[in-house]
Amino acid sequence: MQLPIISRLSNWLSNIKQLSNNSKWEQIFSHYQELTRTQLPLHFMQDPSFIHPILKACQNLNFFTNGYSIHASLIKNGMFVSYTSIQNSLMDFYVKGGNFKLALSVFDEIKIKDSISWNIVINGSFNLDGGLRNGLFLFCKAVGTGVFEPNVANLVLVIQECRDFYEGLMIHCYVIKNGFWSVLSVQNSILRLYVVDYGVGVARMLFDEMRERDVVSWSVMIGGYAQNGEARVALELFREMVSGSVNEVDGQMMVSVLQACIRLGNFVVGRMYHGSVICRGLNFDLFVGNSLIDMYSKYSDSDSALEVFTEMPQRNLVSWNSMLSGFVHNKKYVEAISVFCSMSEKDIQVDEITVVNLLQICKHLLDPYYCRSIHCAVIRKGYKLNKLVVNSLIDVYSKCNLITHAWLLFSQVTDQDTITWSTMIAGFTHCGLPQEAISVFKEMISVRATPNTITMVNLLEACSSSGELNISKWAHAIAIRRGLASEVVVGTAILDMYAKCGAIETSRKVFNQISQKNIVSWSAMIAAYGMNGLAHNSLTLFREMKLQGLKPNEVTSLSILSACSHGGLVEEGISLFRELVQDHDIDLSLEHYSCMVDLLCRAGRLDKAVDLMETMSASVKPGASAWGALLSACQRYGNSELGIQAVSQVLRLEPSNSAVYMLASNMFAAEGLWNDSARMRILVKERGVKVEAGYSLIHVKSRAEKFVAGDTRHPLSDRICYVVEQLHEFMQLDNANDKVFLYM
Repeated sequence: MQLPIISRLSNWLSNIKQLSNNSKWEQIFSHYQELTRTQLPLHFMQDPSFIHPILKACQNLNFFTNGYSIHASLIKNGMFVSYTSIQNSLMDFYVKGGNFKLALSVFDEIKIKDSISWNIVINGSFNLDGGLRNGLFLFCKAVGTGVFEPNVANLVLVIQECRDFYEGLMIHCYVIKNGFWSVLSVQNSILRLYVVDYGVGVARMLFDEMRERDVVSWSVMIGGYAQNGEARVALELFREMVSGSVNEVDGQMMVSVLQACIRLGNFVVGRMYHGSVICRGLNFDLFVGNSLIDMYSKYSDSDSALEVFTEMPQRNLVSWNSMLSGFVHNKKYVEAISVFCSMSEKDIQVDEITVVNLLQICKHLLDPYYCRSIHCAVIRKGYKLNKLVVNSLIDVYSKCNLITHAWLLFSQVTDQDTITWSTMIAGFTHCGLPQEAISVFKEMISVRATPNTITMVNLLEACSSSGELNISKWAHAIAIRRGLASEVVVGTAILDMYAKCGAIETSRKVFNQISQKNIVSWSAMIAAYGMNGLAHNSLTLFREMKLQGLKPNEVTSLSILSACSHGGLVEEGISLFRELVQDHDIDLSLEHYSCMVDLLCRAGRLDKAVDLMETMSASVKPGASAWGALLSACQRYGNSELGIQAVSQVLRLEPSNSAVYMLASNMFAAEGLWNDSARMRILVKERGVKVEAGYSLIHVKSRAEKFVAGDTRHPLSDRICYVVEQLHEFMQLDNANDKVFLYM
């Protein structure tokens, strides 16, 4: 009787092993159920390795309760502690089933832990969320046993987890000492470790020593160079691989190559590698397609980006967001809205990046309604806690002059970061509330938040708007204490701040202290002299800048032309205008032409100003500022015929500009055209144009005092009127040598 049972049992075990090799899990479990119905005790099974396929079948079929029952039977029959292989199988079953706690309890009960035991528990630890450091700890503990030999998969995971220089060196030494260095996947993991944590320099030495390299090896190095700002080296390495290697280029490598092209900023090179993508058949790769869209968008070639997007066989949310971001980046807001509408039609679920791009469109359109609508959508989608979205909302509300909405949203943020604080400071400054911006900065410091360069620049701009010299000095001192004043961006903002406060000598001292001046610094100082009525100083500094080998850009050109305009240096301005076009090949914009029109109009050369406006390039048409300057000159020099033409043009371009109506009314009144003068004032009321009174800003005892036209409530208004009367009498004196002393 006993022999047939043993023979039958042997057949069952043989069948189970064979089925396991073919992954026939349902049949294996069926055999196991038939075996249990015979009521044969498990200790009759002389080969414990059959437990592993049974447990594996339970795991693949999600029959975890049956697996627990097998574990219980093994403990009951005394086989659990008899074989390390059975304990390893149970531990692997629990790890694969996601119950690492039970796997660890099995591991703790193993009396003789072999290499397989350690590998299973280490792998299980790595698969846990946040368990990577535990996996590294267990690996080090296993190495200390002296009997542990890791498998390649776990060794690769351990290498990826190293985040310390000495950890990396120790693992590298362990790999060489224990003969794993010949494994290419291990070499690639160590190569990636050095690229990510220690720079491409160290990784390159290792790369050059590798006898065998596959596509992963090359991809790691090319990607490393591309991400570390060495785009040219990345492309040279790619060409070296293509010319002398049999390795096939994959999509990941081409993504790195395209990123290098973006960083290089060379349009021709980028298009060339697009051709390489097509030749290699990688244009159907989703990630390559997304990179191509990003590359063309950065090259300001939205048409090519759209063509790539249209030809993509499949798209994900990144594809749509890349196309949307590209249009926004290139200021093609109508096309961006069209892309978003297509997303809605195709039921593409938006994310935070989509929302931020939409907010950028709102910021350009300055439409409060759309801004609030997107905010509502943000709340419905649950994005309200996302910092990127919240910061963008604060910024857009501020740009739309909804500063109350921005402040309310800012106040609801419980954990403001530096970007949030900086955005709120910039918002108050933009809305003409510099004191509130300064108060926000003081609150930021009080809660021990750390300001960065952007924060400091926003604060300095607020101080510029306030005109308070003492406050400006306070901000300058903070920049010095924080170690930010030495940065060229902050230094430039400081000199601009002092210039707007009228402290031009201090502004020049700050300029001289900037160790590494760039074109922005020079342009700011030139503009500073210009706005303080020192046009000759601007010209001198402009010549000095050119002697330093710096080529003026569009901003520098506008600054020097503006200085000539306000300083009455007509001939110098005309000469500079020609020089900028001929010698420096400056791409003149509407602002440059408007500045020249203003310069000619101030000098009374209205005919020359009109000729210049008529000879502008085809891509540039006279704007409201140019026509406004012409209108102001017509009013000053009594040319109502030309002034009527200027009035119609300015009202067409800027119908809500109150200054235009007042200029036109005064011009008509000076010519005795009282009906036309009255009509201008009637239009102001009919169109609901808000008239803003002019004001003067002067410093009295280091404090900025603002005097608004017609306002008699200011405590110093009587003294100002007295001074103005004295000044008026002084200007009318026949004897120019008479002196009148003015006291405040």
